[in-house]
Amino acid sequence: MFYRCKILNVNFPSSMSVGTFVKHLPFSKPKTSFPPQRLNFKSLTTTTTCVTRSSSYFETLNSRQKDQIHLYVDALLQWNQMNLTAVNEVNEVMQRHIEDSLAIIPPIQNSYISSCNNSFDNLRIVDVGSGAGLPGLVLAVACPGWEVTLVESMNKRCLFLEHAVSLIGLSNVQVVRERAEKLGQDSNFRERFDVAVARAVAEMKVLAEYCLPLVRVGGLFVAAKGRS
Repeated sequence: MFYRCKILNVNFPSSMSVGTFVKHLPFSKPKTSFPPQRLNFKSLTTTTTCVTRSSSYFETLNSRQKDQIHLYVDALLQWNQMNLTAVNEVNEVMQRHIEDSLAIIPPIQNSYISSCNNSFDNLRIVDVGSGAGLPGLVLAVACPGWEVTLVESMNKRCLFLEHAVSLIGLSNVQVVRERAEKLGQDSNFRERFDVAVARAVAEMKVLAEYCLPLVRVGGLFVAAKGRS
């Protein structure tokens, strides 16, 4: 699901606080009304499946990026006594986690360019509830021009993320150990990111409260929900 943060006439969930969301609403009435942009994932799923079968997203990476991904996958499986993932086979990690994370990039690119009218090359990304670094760490490898912040509340997972970042040699990643709802109230992080991403974290109304405060007005909130 893709949502623009500059939106009007939203049927906002009654369970969500107005204060969390109000700063993302324009105070003057614009000439054009923008409803929430929700992409049709039926068509996206079909396209993604076709591309993955013919030539995987992983195969579009350069040799250094592929090596970095392999190092990450090896580390993930070695540290998996922490229950970082339910998957414990390399091929399954590549398909279910790596390809799945890389598949987020084309829809972000298309939506960001069309909705935000800004350059796609130097984005500030926050991965909320990063867990084992999915998708944020994989995005940082594939898009080295992006500044990626991995937000995770569990210390043991942060230790793994810091190890993986050091092992891979990424200079564009910051690991932050904090709860997302607290981070959204911190002036150093509130409304500082072009795109917030979250994968398998929480139900949508809760996830919106976590992510929206971190996104600048006019940025994107991307929720990867389910296999589609």
